[in-house]
Amino acid sequence: MTEVARNILIVGGGTAGWITAGYLARLLGSDRPGGIAITLVESADIGILGVGEGTFPTIRKTLARIGISESDLVRECDASFKQGARFVDWLHAPGTASRDHYFHAFQSAEDLNGPELLPYWLIGLAGDGEWDDVASPQKRAADAHRAPKLPTHPDYVAPLNYAFHFDAVSLAKLLRRQAITNGVRHITDTVSDVLLGEDGAISGVRTAEHGILDAELFVDCTGFRAELIGKALDQPWKSCRDTLFCDSAVALQLPYATPDEPIASYTVSTAQKYGWVWDIALGSRRGLGHVYSSAHGGPDEAERILREYAGPASKDLTTRHFRFDAGYREVNWHKNCVAIGLSSGFFEPLEATGIVFSEIAASLLANLFPWGGDYESSARQFNANLKLRYERARDFIKLHYSLTQRRDSEFWIENADPATSPDSLLELLDRWRFRPPNELDFDPNTDIFGAPSWQYVLYGMGWKTDLSAKAPVFRLGQDAAQAFATIRRQGEYAAQQLPSNRDLLRFARTGRFGSSGPAA
Repeated sequence: MTEVARNILIVGGGTAGWITAGYLARLLGSDRPGGIAITLVESADIGILGVGEGTFPTIRKTLARIGISESDLVRECDASFKQGARFVDWLHAPGTASRDHYFHAFQSAEDLNGPELLPYWLIGLAGDGEWDDVASPQKRAADAHRAPKLPTHPDYVAPLNYAFHFDAVSLAKLLRRQAITNGVRHITDTVSDVLLGEDGAISGVRTAEHGILDAELFVDCTGFRAELIGKALDQPWKSCRDTLFCDSAVALQLPYATPDEPIASYTVSTAQKYGWVWDIALGSRRGLGHVYSSAHGGPDEAERILREYAGPASKDLTTRHFRFDAGYREVNWHKNCVAIGLSSGFFEPLEATGIVFSEIAASLLANLFPWGGDYESSARQFNANLKLRYERARDFIKLHYSLTQRRDSEFWIENADPATSPDSLLELLDRWRFRPPNELDFDPNTDIFGAPSWQYVLYGMGWKTDLSAKAPVFRLGQDAAQAFATIRRQGEYAAQQLPSNRDLLRFARTGRFGSSGPAA
């Protein structure tokens, strides 16, 4: 392909399609003379999957660039503040350990002007506190159901790092409205056929009511159906089923018992016999789901486990069942087609990677956009970068499973078998026997999860790093002890002074962040 792209056609809406449309419209100047024309076509007959209601902190920058205010997000998408993820019963079977939970906080422990704290925790200078307790004030604040910020903090700015929980269907509608404001043309129609040219590239798509829609560049946001990248262009899917066993889920929506019930400030992921239950607190309800391996248990038992977790209030609530194949495409940009969202890749929603991969792909496409018609050069870099990101995210998700000491089912026994872990993960674990994870192990250009995230999960799952031979070189023990004390005080202050998650949401429904007054 050497033709300069002046028109983009995004096929499929949902969160992935509208994040991509709104983001590209802003970055590629769709509302300016000489900018790139963007059209999104979506069918009214195909619903939004709407189960990935958790996000990663990058979502704040993405939404700000698209032009969505934080108050509008809260008001229109039933959003709440997320400061990380709490993992329950992942290390031991229920009832076999006094403490079996850990927190993957979004806040890093590091102070650029002080010592690296992790080694001093490993040699015992932080007392008997767990790493997630001593590394950051965030766990103490989140355990107290605190929000990460005050009403006077501007949009997407806070002393504690955070993301959001939200209703995915409502978010797609808000993104759609803003994308149209940003200059995106919206067509509601059903694509019946994908047309290929003599060179094998896409020449257009046939629709039921608008005839053939053409463009120079096509973006496949058709979800698992992958109508363009998969069916038309035959780019294969690389399954991760040999590593990540979960392939099914059942979900329900649970109302709060009372209007003042505290809103959790983190996603809760509770391990079960052959999977795990997510518990996501929104402004008006909780979203619950049981992710499980169909090779180890069936849908009826999975639903029973979910309803047992939810309690009696779930008795008459409707559930949704769905299947997925954890994996990704190694080629997501082929000729003049780019796959973004579920058509590109999907892992189970354990660490909210679904939406963040759409953010990443949209950003990559904006930065690598073939202004000079250099499709092949852009595609090579796009594919190489995204492939590495998928591989590293796969390893991080598998880390949660691979270190388990649970032996109460074949699901956990097989997960703990090193033969089911990628060699790349086993290599990292080998490095960390005698030194903790640090910046040498991660590349910010390809790692979604940096050293702090790996540290929280690694040591939350009971990993032992032996620093006894190196202990004499740690000469900043007094500074480290002072830093741990400061973090503890900060956590106590945050738990006392920050508003509750629910109280800040109440403010956001009538006010604007950065002020104390009502919304305009």
